[in-house]
Amino acid sequence: MAEKKVVLAYSGGLDTSCILVWLLEKGYDVIAFLADVGQNEDFEAARQKAAKLGALKMIIPDVRSEFVREFIWPSIQANGLYEDRYPLGTALARPCIGRAMIKVARDEGARYVAHGATGKGNDQIRFELSAYALHSSIEVIAPWRMPEFYQRFPGRNELFEYAKEKGIPLPVTPKSPWSMDANLMHISYESGILEDPNTHAPSELYQMTSDPQVAPDTPTILDIEFENGLPVKIVNKQDGVEKCDALKLFLYCNEIGGKHGVGRIDIVENRFIGMKSRGIYETPGGAILLAAHVDLEVFTLDREVRKIKRGLDEKFAEQVYRGFWFSPECEFTRKCIAQSQEYVTGSVTVKIYKGGVYILGRKAPTSLYNEELVSMNVQGDYEPQDAGGFIKINALRLREYQRLRKSSFDKVQL
Repeated sequence: MAEKKVVLAYSGGLDTSCILVWLLEKGYDVIAFLADVGQNEDFEAARQKAAKLGALKMIIPDVRSEFVREFIWPSIQANGLYEDRYPLGTALARPCIGRAMIKVARDEGARYVAHGATGKGNDQIRFELSAYALHSSIEVIAPWRMPEFYQRFPGRNELFEYAKEKGIPLPVTPKSPWSMDANLMHISYESGILEDPNTHAPSELYQMTSDPQVAPDTPTILDIEFENGLPVKIVNKQDGVEKCDALKLFLYCNEIGGKHGVGRIDIVENRFIGMKSRGIYETPGGAILLAAHVDLEVFTLDREVRKIKRGLDEKFAEQVYRGFWFSPECEFTRKCIAQSQEYVTGSVTVKIYKGGVYILGRKAPTSLYNEELVSMNVQGDYEPQDAGGFIKINALRLREYQRLRKSSFDKVQL
């Protein structure tokens, strides 16, 4: 019955399991939805649990390849870092998941979608903006913003009691003292003990990366090839391993980066909703590819074009972080960035070692680097004496500025 059919973003955890049963209690027919974006999850257990709780069915699309090609790759082109540090792992996954969820809603004739995101975070915005952009008549049920839900369940104890009452299986292992979100690009950690920004992350928190202090003493050397700013091939210079498929290439970067402890950050960021939050992130493969792409971009782009492009990069990161992937402005930004990558083709050699990504060299058929022009041993097509006039012209405004300061200073002394 389409009038009461809802697609619920369902993880199988306590919150969304309680939401599933609560929706059934309210008379909805529930289709559970869980996108495979590369998280380490027991999908079959989640499917069985959803069926046991009363869901009509559970749909689990594998969107890993499209997540890399259509979301992560454009972010690599954009050197995607929100507030200069956060590589957007969760923010990029949300529009990918949202698109898949809306497809299920359309295919199943569902009038509603529902999620378990809290009323204080970014994810509610990202999910719902994606939903409304892709399905203008969809209605969103957000229980954690509904007084009838959050007043009934003001804390986890009330959720546990509800779960016992309704026969919802409870976790058999203790809950971690922080929340976690995972996909193939990264794992994020926040909340719980991490809400104190001065609490150091415990060593057992990290799951994708080794501690750099105990990482291998032998570095890994990689050649990373790009075409138009997109990674197309990676070669391990030591054992000859090659990866060309987008998903396999990214997973291999994760493997190498994770082994060497690359991609850990601990930051305080500004949520779109208006508050600061502390997050810890592991993004091993993304850190490697971003470092290589930045190097190749500087090597191949004109200086003034790259200045403009850096402004676009900042806009892109902000738009994605705030949930506007499907907005006209973000679409325009992505198109402009893609056009800027016309000549960002070549390869970068990197050393991965104890938490660091070190650039060893680069080559590109379209590079603006002119070895003869820049050489200290060859004059080339350059007249050194011309630099004198160039310096004098640039010094003109500096002289005028200092003259003004001297005049102002003399008046004060008088």
